[in-house]
Amino acid sequence: MYTAFYGLREEPFRLTPDPRFLHLADPHRTALKLLLQGVMQRKGFMLVTGPVGTGKTTLLHTALQILTEKSGGANRLVSAFLVNPTLSPSELLEAMLDEFEITCSSTSKPRRLAAFHQMLYETQQQGGTSVLLIDEAHLMSVELLEEVRLLGNTDTYQEKLVQIVLCGQPELFTVLQRPELRALQQRIAATCQLRALSLPETRAYIAERLHAAGLRGPVPFSSIAIESIHKLSGGVPRLINLLCDACLALGFETQKKQIDQSVVDQAGEELPGLSRPAVVFSVSQLSKDESHSSTNAVAEGVTTTVASQPRSNFVHAEKAVATVQESPEPPVVIIPPLDGNWTKSTFDVLIAALKQGRASARE
Repeated sequence: MYTAFYGLREEPFRLTPDPRFLHLADPHRTALKLLLQGVMQRKGFMLVTGPVGTGKTTLLHTALQILTEKSGGANRLVSAFLVNPTLSPSELLEAMLDEFEITCSSTSKPRRLAAFHQMLYETQQQGGTSVLLIDEAHLMSVELLEEVRLLGNTDTYQEKLVQIVLCGQPELFTVLQRPELRALQQRIAATCQLRALSLPETRAYIAERLHAAGLRGPVPFSSIAIESIHKLSGGVPRLINLLCDACLALGFETQKKQIDQSVVDQAGEELPGLSRPAVVFSVSQLSKDESHSSTNAVAEGVTTTVASQPRSNFVHAEKAVATVQESPEPPVVIIPPLDGNWTKSTFDVLIAALKQGRASARE
């Protein structure tokens, strides 16, 4: 409707998890790096959390895209992406086999598990990697999470045969604190926590999505309009998308090339769920000492932890997450040691290649 009027090829603020439109703000970039590292180094279980609308699903799709593009031949990537985990254990196994494209005519759980394990071993022997991504994991029952933990027990002496990413809202921390899930808690190798965007990140987010959609000229949003968008949306990417899309539609109707404060105000009145305070997440490194009651800040938007962390550390993490970021200091990115030929710079190169590819496409 408004794309031609603003010189765009497509709508820039669609509510779809398109990797082309992922804005790599500090927490998203660091979380993406951590996910790539965790999968390629076969760390086992990883956790991605964040408030509603902060881009968790888009982050997963981007990580999967990069891993798929960089794999091939003997180093193929075999993946399954489950977007609705409100299933019974038997339904989860059936859905997983379908996603992995594993053929098993039997409805017997032992036969299905045998087919799953055979696929994992064959993929590993061929130098490939198997990845299971589960979105909306905060909706999973304790029984289902325990079932997933058992699926992750398949490994060799050297490495985990299946890499499992659990992605959900911050309530997932509360679920994992339950005593019945102590064994799963100890297997979480890395935790990535997303947050809402700051004002500078909101400016960059809007500009990047517009340019990814084909914009060649200046951004049609005034500086004051962007400040208002950030305030109304609380820096939540999904709400930013809704508001910006409504602003462009109103701007087209009134034939305004420049989106000003009045347009934002009008769009905001027509959209529910706005005018919320921005909740910005800070992140802390989980203490290895269970008696340690405080946490050490390591990275804005990301927590890394070892698989042997005690249960109390999840309590510390949950308390640390609920703070509002006010510190102007730049984030410090700490990446765990890597094995083999993968280095810290390797993941930087992969992400840089993603960004460069977008820039080349725009040109």
